Amino acid sequence: MRILHTMLRVGDLQRSIDFYTNVLGMKLLRTSDNPEYKYKLAFLGYGSNPDHAELELTYNYGVDKYEMGTAYGHIALSADDIYKVCDQVRAKGGNIMREPGPVKGGSTVIAFITDPDGYKVELIERKDDAGGAGLNA
Repeated sequence: MRILHTMLRVGDLQRSIDFYTNVLGMKLLRTSDNPEYKYKLAFLGYGSNPDHAELELTYNYGVDKYEMGTAYGHIALSADDIYKVCDQVRAKGGNIMREPGPVKGGSTVIAFITDPDGYKVELIERKDDAGGAGLNA
């Protein structure tokens, strides 16, 4: 068993694609449009399945906003230098909701940003991340 993808419903598919590709450096892997069922999909990531987990963005025709609810937490991405990544996110208009620094009660350096729909994305600093699937600082 392995995680293949995480799905987020978004209010503007192109705006979200732009955020994840231009601000967080993901690649647009594939898209599909299903007019009969009134939805569009975009799969993004730092690599494709089965080697990497993907992010599935789902746009339902005519729905431009969703309520977050209280169960959703965040998506986590690793990076060599999250201070630099946060500077790049800020320079590209992204929203930093928690500046980089040690996690409470520990030494791991983290930060939080939000995407255009308000979803939280945690950045976790991992020097020389062996997985290679995180953000390149």
